Amino acid sequence: MDIASSFTTLLVEDSMSLGALYTEYLRTEGARVTHVNHGSDALNELKRWQPDLLVLDIQLPDMSGMDILEIVQSEYPDVTVIMITAHGSIDIAVDAMRSGAFDFLIKPFDAKRLSITVRNALKQRQLVNLVAKYESSLPKPHYMGFIGESLAMQTVYKTIDCVASSKASAFIIGESGTGKEVCAHAIHNAGNRSDGPFVALNCASIPKDLIESEIFGHTKGAFTGAIANRDGAATRAHKGTLFLDEICEMDLELQSKLLRFIQTGVFQRVGATKEEKVDVRFVSATNRMPWDEVKAGRFREDLFYRLHVIPIELPPLRMRGKDILLLASSLLKEYNKEEGKTFKGFSPEAKQCLKSYPWPGNVRQLQNVIRQIVVLNDSETIEIDMLPIQLTSTSAIKSEVAKPQAAVVKSQSLRGDSDASSFLDGIERAAFSGSEQYAKSANEKSDDIVPLWKTEKQTIENAIARCDGNVPKAAALLDISASTIYRKRQSWDELEKA
Repeated sequence: MDIASSFTTLLVEDSMSLGALYTEYLRTEGARVTHVNHGSDALNELKRWQPDLLVLDIQLPDMSGMDILEIVQSEYPDVTVIMITAHGSIDIAVDAMRSGAFDFLIKPFDAKRLSITVRNALKQRQLVNLVAKYESSLPKPHYMGFIGESLAMQTVYKTIDCVASSKASAFIIGESGTGKEVCAHAIHNAGNRSDGPFVALNCASIPKDLIESEIFGHTKGAFTGAIANRDGAATRAHKGTLFLDEICEMDLELQSKLLRFIQTGVFQRVGATKEEKVDVRFVSATNRMPWDEVKAGRFREDLFYRLHVIPIELPPLRMRGKDILLLASSLLKEYNKEEGKTFKGFSPEAKQCLKSYPWPGNVRQLQNVIRQIVVLNDSETIEIDMLPIQLTSTSAIKSEVAKPQAAVVKSQSLRGDSDASSFLDGIERAAFSGSEQYAKSANEKSDDIVPLWKTEKQTIENAIARCDGNVPKAAALLDISASTIYRKRQSWDELEKA
C-alpha cells in the first residue's frame, strides 16, 4: 500500500487533550497512530517497532525531546521526526533541524498546518526510498571484499544481501580459487552477527582423526597429546558464524554427529560426559557438486538438506567477462604499493591475453600471475612478453575457444561476445536436433506421442554434453538454475523406473 495513504505514527505528547486532538488530525491523513505521554514510553515503543513518522514534543515530564531525537538518529535513522513545542524560538528550531528533525511545529497549530508538514515528510521518505532502490539496482564494482561488476557477481551480491541476516544455513558452491571464504565472510559481515566471531574450518586440511576435536573440542587426556582442555570451533563460534570449508571432504561418521549438532545446537567434546549448547549460524562450502556426492554415497542426504538451504553459486573467473581486467587492475595497484613499483596499466595485447585465458585456478591464479609480473619486472606498462608462458601459449588460446566466456546466472549477458554467441548457437542446434530426432521418431509412429519430459531431457543433456559435463555452465546457458537440472534428473529417474 502507498505510504502516502497509509502510514504509522508514534505521537509523543504529555497533554492528554492535545494528544487526542493531534491523533484525530493524523488519522484524517490516513495514519495509524500510537499515542504516549512520556519519553521513556516512547523509547520502549521504539524498541518494539519503528514508525514511519515520530511526532515528538520537545518538553516532556521525564526527559527532553531533543535527547529522544538524538537516540532516534543514532539507533533508528529511518524514522522521520517532526518536533513540536509550545515554546518556539529560532534557536530551538535550528538545533532540532541540525540534529536530524525533518520539520518543526510551534503550538498552537491547526489540522491544515500539520497536514502540510506530514505530507511533505512522507514525500521526502518516498524520495529517499526511491533513491535507495535505484542505488541498489546499480552495478557494484566492489562488495564486501569482492571485486566485480558482471551480471553473475551482481546476482551473488544480491543473494548475500538477502540471506545475511537470516538464520538459515548457506551453502557456497564454486571452483577452487573463486572466493568461497570471501563469500562466507561477506555473509557474516553483512548480517546481524557481524559483532560475533567468524570461525573458519577447512575440512580437507585436517586429518580425519583430529577433525572431530577441531570442531567440538576435547578434554584433557581424551587422547594421546591432549594435555589440556581445548575449545573447538563450535564453542569459539558462539553467537557468530561457523564456516565449514570443503564440507564434502568430511568423514561419513562425523557427518552424523555434525547433523545432530546442526539440528539441536548441542554437542559433546571428545572425552567429555556433559553436553554443551551454542548459538551458531552455519555456512558451508565445497568445490564439488554436493548432490553428486550424495548420489555417490560420500555425503549424507539428510545433512545435505540441513546445510543446502540457501545455495550460492560462485562463477569461475573465465565466466566473468570484464571482471578479469577489473580484478587485474585492482591487484596491480595493490602489488605496486607493496613492492614499490610504478606500473600504470596493461598494453592492449596483454589485456586481450588476460581476457582470453581460461584461468583454471580462478582469482587465486590471477593474483599469483599479477604478483609475479610486478616482482619480476619494472616498467610503466605490462607488455604481453611479461606474462607467464602458460598465458601466451597457443594451447591456452585454443582452450579458450573450447571454453568461451559465459555468465553463470543469465545467458543474456553473452550476446555481445561472438565466441559465446556461436557457442550458444551450438547448444540451440543440439537442442533442436534432439527435438527433431524425437519428432521424427513420433512421425514414424503416428499413433505415439513423445512425452514432453523426454524432449526436455534430451535438450538439457545435449547442453551438458556441449559444456563438457559442467552442469552450472549448461544451466546458465539454458537460462535456468543448476538446482533445477538436478531436480529434473531425479524426476527423470523416477519416470523411467515407472
